[in-house]
Amino acid sequence: MKKIVNEQLPISNNNPVRSRFYSYKNFTYPWHFHGEYELMYVDKGRGQCLIGDSIVEFSDHCLLFFGSELPHCMQNSVESSDTADAEGVSGVIVQFEKDFMHYSFSNYVQFIPIHNLLSQASRGVVFRLDDNPAVCAMMRELPVCEGFGQILSLLRLLHVLSLLPQKELVASPNYNPLSAGFRDKKIEKVIAFLNKRYTQRVSLNEIASYTAMNPASFCRYFKENTGKTLKEYILDMRIGYACKLLAVDRLNISQISLECGFETITHFNRSFKRITGITPTEYKRKMLYTGEERQVSD
Repeated sequence: MKKIVNEQLPISNNNPVRSRFYSYKNFTYPWHFHGEYELMYVDKGRGQCLIGDSIVEFSDHCLLFFGSELPHCMQNSVESSDTADAEGVSGVIVQFEKDFMHYSFSNYVQFIPIHNLLSQASRGVVFRLDDNPAVCAMMRELPVCEGFGQILSLLRLLHVLSLLPQKELVASPNYNPLSAGFRDKKIEKVIAFLNKRYTQRVSLNEIASYTAMNPASFCRYFKENTGKTLKEYILDMRIGYACKLLAVDRLNISQISLECGFETITHFNRSFKRITGITPTEYKRKMLYTGEERQVSD
């Protein structure tokens, strides 16, 4: 669990919300983080979730709320997935942009409870909803909503969640998500550049110019602010994108390797296994299997 993947989600200003049902034999995505907020509703299933520097148990009708850049990893229990007739885990995933309605949430008094909830999500929030079927129903309705209706449904859900008195904050009070290291304006500019160019060949001189530093000074500066070398940071972003393509796309391994910016498939395979613990082929096989299960359940 030492390696962490920077997952790249297909969410933008033009498409700020993404919601879908899931039904998995096992959670397969590795220890990871992403810039977007995420609501993970477990309709059926049990196991553990690693959030920041802590671990929490989840079970049926459990809702987990992950803040922007908060590292997490879902692991369902062995007993629920090691037999042919095991149910695995199923529920709903909702992801929305970090700056979704940021001005309104930060400035309008009507949104103070939601603003506070988003702040709490930086530590991870767990809701036990056994006695609140209405919220469970709201989660199940989100994937079938579209357009403006989906935005309204998400706002209603966040409002209801923000008023629930029973909630658990998971990570320790002093824990800071990965973005805490990016408060420096120069490094924020560099990260924004990398978010757009990480699948392309980028020049160290070009990136260093964003901070008005020479390459050697920039490399030291980047490592001090992110905890990673520039090469490691870009590699993690590429592997995170590869995981997404392997899970949702029909591209073959060679095509995904090129799409993610790797010059050779050998380098891609070796890097992917080193970071995730399994090969791209093994990962794709697992995701195809769970994808077939989703189609059957849907």
